[in-house]
Amino acid sequence: MVAILGYSREQIFAAVKEMYTTVAEAPSSPFHFPVGRPACETLGYTRERIESVPWQLVASFAGVGCPFNGEAVGVGDTALDIGAGAGNDSFIASDMVGPGGRVIAMDITPAMARKLAETVREAGVGNIDVLLGSAEQLPLRDGAVDSITSNGVLNLVPDKRRAVAEMFRVLRPDGRLQIADVVIDRPVSVDCHTDPRLWVECVVGATVEEDFLALFRDAGFEDVHIVRSIDYFAHSPSAQTREIAASFGARSIEVTMRRGPVAPSRARQFLQRMNPRRVVASLWRRGFMGVAGLGLALLTCYGTVVALTLLATLGMGLTLDRTLWSGAIAGFAWLTVAAVAPGSRFHGRPWPAVAAATGAAVVSFALFVHYWFVIELGGFLLLGAAVWWDIRARRRQESRILGLDAHAGS
Repeated sequence: MVAILGYSREQIFAAVKEMYTTVAEAPSSPFHFPVGRPACETLGYTRERIESVPWQLVASFAGVGCPFNGEAVGVGDTALDIGAGAGNDSFIASDMVGPGGRVIAMDITPAMARKLAETVREAGVGNIDVLLGSAEQLPLRDGAVDSITSNGVLNLVPDKRRAVAEMFRVLRPDGRLQIADVVIDRPVSVDCHTDPRLWVECVVGATVEEDFLALFRDAGFEDVHIVRSIDYFAHSPSAQTREIAASFGARSIEVTMRRGPVAPSRARQFLQRMNPRRVVASLWRRGFMGVAGLGLALLTCYGTVVALTLLATLGMGLTLDRTLWSGAIAGFAWLTVAAVAPGSRFHGRPWPAVAAATGAAVVSFALFVHYWFVIELGGFLLLGAAVWWDIRARRRQESRILGLDAHAGS
């Protein structure tokens, strides 16, 4: 579900608990996501697995995939089900680990945990323990489990990096993790704090696929690979949810991986996150490559002038190839145009791209045909206006898609 800015942790947790309390207590209510046995069948659970679970738990199933395709849970394992919900996957895992194994079913919603605990007692299942807890702070000792399964949870967690670090901590070295969760192609950047229920009412809380996988690799997981990708939201009964999902490229994936021997140091994790390729990709997806291109053009142009002036005052001379200098400035100006132009496909307005191209052309004219500072500065101002226009148009379109009329009209 898509990352939304502006929520407090308390608002997010309250919205999640409220929604999934309804799923636990009134599963026949209308939801924006598939629920119950039809959802299980759609996501690929076999009939044998579905029928091995008590019907009341199947009725409250709200997963986004079938994580067992990751084949992480084995006989005799102590397996942790993070965000177990009503316990559909916990019951399946209890059969897989066998009498010599143990399943720890943990969920943050009291109604879900209560429903699962009551069913476990009634069914006389002896190898499932139910815990109430958060994925961000797992109530288990280091290396306590052999395998972890999770289904549609991480997209609802505010601090995803901390949750992944907790998974790494409680899993033994070489232990395996299988997870089904929601990912997106493009993050949401509009502020939705005025309607915190959006966190669970539409496609809210997910991470870009590349960043989602990087969360685990950065934490020290190895052999991270996608088992299956699913057009999960195509099965949503809500037309608005389907539109939002399509707009942001939302889908669910099933991923399997293995815990590495040790967690990377914080310095190493920081350097991995600061990888230039990842930084550029993030700027591009968020629509900020135009800002970066304009900044580089201004720095190359006026930053170089300032640097040369300072060197001259220190008695240091430096010869600069004006053709290369001008070419670099123009190159960054046209890079800004290339970054702004794709926004027209999203928000349907060609004018920011037209303004950017005009600004870049004016700057190029001043650099290569007839230099006049006012012309050059005017070109940069036009480029800056185009970048701002494009970002604002993107935000307004996101607001419209998400139904935030107050934002869209501002």
